[in-house]
Amino acid sequence: MGIRRLNHAVLYVSNVDRSVDFYRDVLGFRVIHRYSAVAFLRAADSDNDHDLGLFEVGADVPAPTHPAIGLYHLAWSVQTLAELGEFHRKLTEVGALVGSADHAVSKSLYAKDPDGLEFEISWFVPRNRVTREMEESTEGVRRLDIDAEITRWGADLVGAL
Repeated sequence: MGIRRLNHAVLYVSNVDRSVDFYRDVLGFRVIHRYSAVAFLRAADSDNDHDLGLFEVGADVPAPTHPAIGLYHLAWSVQTLAELGEFHRKLTEVGALVGSADHAVSKSLYAKDPDGLEFEISWFVPRNRVTREMEESTEGVRRLDIDAEITRWGADLVGAL
C-alpha cells in the first residue's frame, strides 16, 4: 500500500473568476469544467482530469492573516530551469512572488494567489546528478540565483519529478 502522488487540490476562494484568471493567465492552467461558483483546472503538462478545484465562498469570508492550523501551501514542479525562470518573471510581473530558495536538491519560488493562498513552484535536480554533499548539506536554505543555476545545470535539463 502506498500513495503515488497528489491527484488534485481544492481551494476555497473569494472570487472564482479572479482566481481562474490568475491560475490560467499566470500559471498556465486550463479550465476543464466551469460552473457559476466552481471551476476545475488542469495544469499545462498534466494528464489528470483536473489538478485544481476552485470553490467560491464569497468575499465575506475573511482570509487568514497569520499562520493557523491547516494547509500551508501547495507545490508544483516544472521540468526545466528555463520554465522556473519564466514563472519567476510572470509572478514578479503580477506582484505575486513572495520569495525564492535554493534547497540544494531543489530550486523553489514561493508566491501567493489573489486570496493570499501560498504556493511553491520547484525544479528538482535530476536524481542521477544529486551528490552526497548536496543531500547532506548543512548550509540550510540559500538565496536562489536562477541565472547561476541555469549556467550550472543548463536551461533545458529535465529535472526529477
